Amino acid sequence: MTQRDSGPLRTLWVGLLCIAILLLAGTAMPRWLTFLLTMSFANGIVALGIMLLMRSGVVSFGQGLVFATGGYTAALGFGMLGINDGLLLTLGGGLVAALFAAPFAWLISRYRGIFFAMLTLALSMVLYGLLIKTTAFGGSDGLNIGRVSYLGVRPADAWVGYANYAVTIILVGIVSILIRMYFDSMQGFVALAARDNEIRVEYLGSSVRSLIATNFIIAAFCGGIGGALAVIALGHVEPDYSYWTRSGDFVFVAILAGHHSVLAAFIASIALELVRSFSSTYFPHSWQLAMGLFLLVVIRFLPTGIGSLWAARARSTSTQRGAV
Repeated sequence: MTQRDSGPLRTLWVGLLCIAILLLAGTAMPRWLTFLLTMSFANGIVALGIMLLMRSGVVSFGQGLVFATGGYTAALGFGMLGINDGLLLTLGGGLVAALFAAPFAWLISRYRGIFFAMLTLALSMVLYGLLIKTTAFGGSDGLNIGRVSYLGVRPADAWVGYANYAVTIILVGIVSILIRMYFDSMQGFVALAARDNEIRVEYLGSSVRSLIATNFIIAAFCGGIGGALAVIALGHVEPDYSYWTRSGDFVFVAILAGHHSVLAAFIASIALELVRSFSSTYFPHSWQLAMGLFLLVVIRFLPTGIGSLWAARARSTSTQRGAV
């Protein structure tokens, strides 16, 4: 078995090991940390969708669109359809978000640079306007969601937070493993090539537009999953989920992480939540300043993101093995 053939298997085992470690660690965590990590991983999977687009040379400033779609799907499924299973609500949120984004994917894939970013932002703000004016969606107050069950089991009061955390870790972990495998596939390497030179990729017979449209739909699925998980943990969804500032948070995480590593997306998301939490506690009137300074420091010393720390080392090791 060659190193390329063993790559997916190695990714699978490493991913499953990380999931197991996080599940065990969660049993010893205080509730505030469990909740913080739940939200960090839910937001991280949304930012991972932006990272996927970044690898093909575009950045979405409208990821709040699918984040809100997933959240409202979970809330409406619980309140109107009577679906109580958190797994079904989460997967439903991801599928509805992907279906919602699919009609726009081919149109948006025609654009690049600031045009792509602004068009996705415009779609997100259109949804914000619809949500805030539609009484069926709760208007500006949004919708509430009650306590969900998992596979027919409703967790006890003392274990609700851990149950949400565990399901978030498992679902986000599985999606992240699949995304990592996609990065390492031929399609993933074509995306990197398209980022550097679209014309050459087209000459080689690949459609860059189809590639970006596909990545946009996958990113929408990731955003819907993250939105549903966040709403289940918080118990509430509101139109601000699709507002431009929420999309900016996801872009913030993606910039911190870079486009090299899946793990970096979650490290950056956790760092953002920690900076936001402690800054708002100790600097309630200037926490945005602390976040801005944090971003400037990272960009100054890690211009290609946190993931470049170990991605460069991994490439160097692979090159040395190839030489041997």
